[in-house]
Amino acid sequence: MDIHTLDITKEHCPMTFVKAKLVLAKINSGDVLEITLKGGEPLENVPKSAAEEGHRILSIEKNGESHVIKIEKN
Repeated sequence: MDIHTLDITKEHCPMTFVKAKLVLAKINSGDVLEITLKGGEPLENVPKSAAEEGHRILSIEKNGESHVIKIEKN
């Protein structure tokens, strides 16, 4: 299992999940993607959209002004 990181704190919806989806498409099944993002819409939409695509949300943690979501690729 590899861990990949993505910082989308400067992005706005819908680009937040588009960028996450592009990385998820490139990594192997079972790998983890750690996404750093802002609250609000990205925090609501990115984990929801990832789960709808069958990926597993491992954790969502607040990290200062941003949040870190860990997603395991299906």
